[in-house]
Amino acid sequence: MFRKIPLAWLQVTREKTRLVVALAGITFADLLMFIQMGFEGALYDAAVRPHYSLQADLVLINPQSQTLIAFKTFPRERLYQALSYDGVKSVNSVYMAAGLWQNPETRIDRAILVWGIDPASSAFKSAEVTQNLDHLKLLSQVLFDQAGRPEYGAIAEQFKKTGSVETELNSKVVSVKGLFTNGSSFAADGNVITSDSTFLQLFKRQPDQIDIGLISLNPDADLERVRSQLAAGLPNDVKVLTLEDFAEIEKTYWASGSSIGFIFGLGVGVGFIVGIVIVYQILYSDVSEHLPEYATLKAMGYSDRYLLGVLTQEALFLAVLGYIPGFILSFGLYQLAYAATLLPIAMTLERAVSVLLLTIIMCSVSGAIAMQKLRSADPADVF
Repeated sequence: MFRKIPLAWLQVTREKTRLVVALAGITFADLLMFIQMGFEGALYDAAVRPHYSLQADLVLINPQSQTLIAFKTFPRERLYQALSYDGVKSVNSVYMAAGLWQNPETRIDRAILVWGIDPASSAFKSAEVTQNLDHLKLLSQVLFDQAGRPEYGAIAEQFKKTGSVETELNSKVVSVKGLFTNGSSFAADGNVITSDSTFLQLFKRQPDQIDIGLISLNPDADLERVRSQLAAGLPNDVKVLTLEDFAEIEKTYWASGSSIGFIFGLGVGVGFIVGIVIVYQILYSDVSEHLPEYATLKAMGYSDRYLLGVLTQEALFLAVLGYIPGFILSFGLYQLAYAATLLPIAMTLERAVSVLLLTIIMCSVSGAIAMQKLRSADPADVF
């Protein structure tokens, strides 16, 4: 009888208006979870994109450094010491600081992340950077991040037309001589790469104080063994990390060292709770309106287990039907969010499956709560 009569489906589809309201509520809850997870994922992806773009096997940083926007310096001498270890092929250094970029059209200054590198040896894997290293050998010449915020000005468009754009960085005139792609993040709306000499002029930094040390190993070197040797042999004013560990520090900062990670997690939780309340109200109303019918089924011999199974199926039907429009609409919202923020927000299989599972759990919890009302269905209410 259970197989022949799709009681759960008939119950779900009987009241069209109630079904539409339930699906709208679940869709809204799913959209809220998708958006919060999407921004959280974009936050982490954008934050660690510069880390993985560095040309290195191991990285040296100050142990007090937690995020790119507030790095601490350490002595360049540590790099030279690392060069003496077996397996180390070469070393390189990176300066980094936040500067003020002037929009050449509006003359408005805006903070931008500035990277200072040795133009004789690229610190980045990007072919766009490598091909333009010769331009950086001259003072006051920079490479501009064409994926940064538009508030910096139409630098990429002007450069493609004229081959050079002049503006001010930290109140000093600089010329854009090339473009590269990195993108904005919660830490920085854009990036600029200069030579180490230009960087030192812009920020009045001591040359022997660097922000990031890059270590390249021989092809046959054991990465973990070399890392352990460096960690044990170098003074404790530096930390030796793989690129993955380096990126993980940044993720940890945004996840637990700032309020942003908590806010996104709270948003997902709110969406989950909203969905539970909406589905519970729908299922509870259904049970209340049909309590005599459920009591009749009990009188006919159907067990509580069967009736509870029907209610569980109703919850699952609502979960799947509400998830589908939420999943589809999230693609459009992701596109709008990317256009507005330039953050790398996009749908992933892991996120799609996670929200689906959360939706099923959300509706199952609602069904479990509504079951308490169903258990009270007594055949004596009918006779």
